[in-house]
Amino acid sequence: MTSPTMAPPGDLFHLLDWKRSMFALYAMVRGHENPGEAWSLWREGRAALFSQHPQSPVPPARRSEVALEYLDYDPGLRLLADIRVVEGRHYDIATSGDLSYGFTHFASAEFGLEGRDLSLELYWLDGYGGGLLLPFRDTTSGRSTYGAGRYLLDTVKGADLGMSGGRIVLDFNFAYNPSCVYDPAWVCPLAPPANRMPVSITGGEQLPSGGPSPEQDL
Repeated sequence: MTSPTMAPPGDLFHLLDWKRSMFALYAMVRGHENPGEAWSLWREGRAALFSQHPQSPVPPARRSEVALEYLDYDPGLRLLADIRVVEGRHYDIATSGDLSYGFTHFASAEFGLEGRDLSLELYWLDGYGGGLLLPFRDTTSGRSTYGAGRYLLDTVKGADLGMSGGRIVLDFNFAYNPSCVYDPAWVCPLAPPANRMPVSITGGEQLPSGGPSPEQDL
């Protein structure tokens, strides 16, 4: 989830179109019978939006320089996680800007990876309408991926991989950078300590070419 510091009124219809496009892209992913093929289409769709759309987080002057980078699709990074509902706990989650955003930890996603039992907290936006946010860091953060972590789910912006058999889909091939990676004018919630995993997620979006250093916003 990201939000700009200011949005001129004339830009709001462009923002609405961006949201529609992202929601449609993830609806395609959820409905596709082949996750690897869906991921390829998702990559193509994101590349087009980031390079051409007026609401791209990449500033217009840099769109010819910045390219989205990903590791190859790894089926082993697609997981179904058990959901453990918890008593709601409010967090003021730090952001890349000066202010924090209010979220509630309402559940955790539990799964196994690299021989470890892992858990990631699921956060609900306290603002109007709500929405699920799942930010995380792993041992690639600050090296090959953004130092402050990546997002896997952000339903306010359409990033929703769905459910299967009562479990939540966590496909880390769809991990992506927050918008502040491309322009510090965007304000992004960062991964809290509870969501820093002692494993390497060697999939999903990497640092973009022409982007920041890996250590930025650690």
